[in-house]
Amino acid sequence: MSSSNQQLEELESDPYSVAQTIALMALGRRAKSRGELLTLLKKRGIEEEIANAVLFRLQEQGFINDYEFARYWSESRQRTKKVSKRIIAGELRSKGIADEIIEWITSDISDDSEFANAMQFAERKSRSVRSLAPEVAYRRMHGALSRRGFSGNIVNRVLAELGITRS
Repeated sequence: MSSSNQQLEELESDPYSVAQTIALMALGRRAKSRGELLTLLKKRGIEEEIANAVLFRLQEQGFINDYEFARYWSESRQRTKKVSKRIIAGELRSKGIADEIIEWITSDISDDSEFANAMQFAERKSRSVRSLAPEVAYRRMHGALSRRGFSGNIVNRVLAELGITRS
């Protein structure tokens, strides 16, 4: 038997090592939340008890930190996608981040910051609707901002600031 086959058999006989390898490989591609890793390990057939033990150890070692992950995710999404705190909260929830962490992260996003993100997005988007009828331009801009999770108040302020009206 070759040494690689022997190593593979040894790995398969130790589910903890298999789970740890899967988790570390996933973390090597990009940062992940504890919830994402737990879901991944379960999908790969790892028992929940073993998965939790591995994830606890990785948290102790500093490989997993849901607060830092959520902070980074929030900053990245605001910077690159110009989405609202409501969208960010939903994304973090889907990644298994605890509600209290989501609350801390989204409470750091001010209304002024959210308005600025909406304005930056709308300024870029408005170039594509300038030649359209005012009603169509208004509808498209309103829809685009709403899909990014911005409140009606912010959407209306942005559209007024840009001079995009229904008529």
